[in-house]
Amino acid sequence: MSETPRLKLHARLYCGDEIAMGPGKADLLDAIGREGSISAAARAMGMSYRRAWLLVDAMNRCWAEPLVETVAGGSHERGARLSTLGETVLQRYRALQDLLAKAESSEEYAFLKDGVRPEPLPSQSE
Repeated sequence: MSETPRLKLHARLYCGDEIAMGPGKADLLDAIGREGSISAAARAMGMSYRRAWLLVDAMNRCWAEPLVETVAGGSHERGARLSTLGETVLQRYRALQDLLAKAESSEEYAFLKDGVRPEPLPSQSE
């Protein structure tokens, strides 16, 4: 059964070849803000701690200041939190995602949607 064409836009900001911010990294920032640690955020998202740490490391290396601050040690304040810049980047990125979602009601999208076939034609190479 064929579906009607749909718009699926994702905003990704690059720093060289690294993704500085994208949908998954924004979700990770949300989880870190909510959970208070990288490991708890990783568990909540069903990813390994190593994967979460690598994503945080990439973000922290790509922005003018770190987006995630970590506090090591045995005190009750250990864990991770979003920096002021991290909170602002996340807020602005979510706003950009909202703008992209609104594109579905645009004339441009309507034109493109009307021109896309429900299913591709058979390949000419077959």
